[in-house]
Amino acid sequence: MPHTALHEPVTRTDASTLDHSVEQLLSGLEWQGCDLHVGQYCGPWTASTAGHQRASFHLVLHGHCHLHRPGLPSLHLGPRDGVFLLQDQAHHLSPSASPTPAPDRKPPQPTPAMQHLRDGPEAGTGLACGFFEFKGAYSQLLRGTLPTLLVVRADSAPAQQLDALFTLLLAEARQAPHAANQGDSPVIRRLIELIFFQVLRQHARSQAAQGLWSLVSEPALLPLLDALMRQPELDWTADTMARHVHMSRARFFRVFTQACGQSPAQFLANLRMQLAARQLDRGANLARTAQAVGYQSYAAFSRTFKKVIGQHPGGYQRRDPAPLRAAIRDA
Repeated sequence: MPHTALHEPVTRTDASTLDHSVEQLLSGLEWQGCDLHVGQYCGPWTASTAGHQRASFHLVLHGHCHLHRPGLPSLHLGPRDGVFLLQDQAHHLSPSASPTPAPDRKPPQPTPAMQHLRDGPEAGTGLACGFFEFKGAYSQLLRGTLPTLLVVRADSAPAQQLDALFTLLLAEARQAPHAANQGDSPVIRRLIELIFFQVLRQHARSQAAQGLWSLVSEPALLPLLDALMRQPELDWTADTMARHVHMSRARFFRVFTQACGQSPAQFLANLRMQLAARQLDRGANLARTAQAVGYQSYAAFSRTFKKVIGQHPGGYQRRDPAPLRAAIRDA
């Protein structure tokens, strides 16, 4: 989610347990990239993957550019930075930091056309762009809590792994005979897939994701986790949660707290507020959002939201979200 302050930082001991849970969850995902384009732009240009109702990405291989979104400050992207947009949203890239065009205006088509990445001095901005989707056993669980924008930063941890992947991606792109074939390279597809999974792994280690991903270490709780995310508005008490996984109340409490370090009630409140924050990021109505996550009283919803997220819902929705995006450098 866009916020990162739900839990205390992961300790070294806890990190190994969390890493195991992360690997389990990632092993159930299937990433598929399509319509990939790799090359470089010089001079004035714009590029966008918006308007296709698909998740997309832009990775900067060399040079600099800015991500523009209606109503938001531009986001600077340098060498080996990038963004994964997990849902279709209005945006475009350009070499200029000038304000975003009005929402009803489409940015012009890239001019000149994307050129082949060649060996030698780097000029302009080298990019790998395209669409993707991920499926698998846990994909629906992830979609409910992941932010709409994941930012890759060259100075994020672990920088060495990402740097190696970008180095290989750039080298492979330069070997392709011409730009049209670069996106067809299975090696390029796999490298972008590895970058995406590295981003997800860092997001999972972040404070905001710890509870959700830790629960994966206990397979017996996965049916409950799936139900909580699909129907957060239901009256989930400790007894109903225990019955859902066919456990006694005492055993359920023990298994749950050992798995994620929180009580079921604490986890449910955090999860509901994460889901609510994601809805508010999309411009959802405040009262309807409260009801959608199980709160008939807006006052109670607002108090819980403030406790978990750090702001009241109205203030959160009016904020400048750019500094709060889930950049993996904050993990």
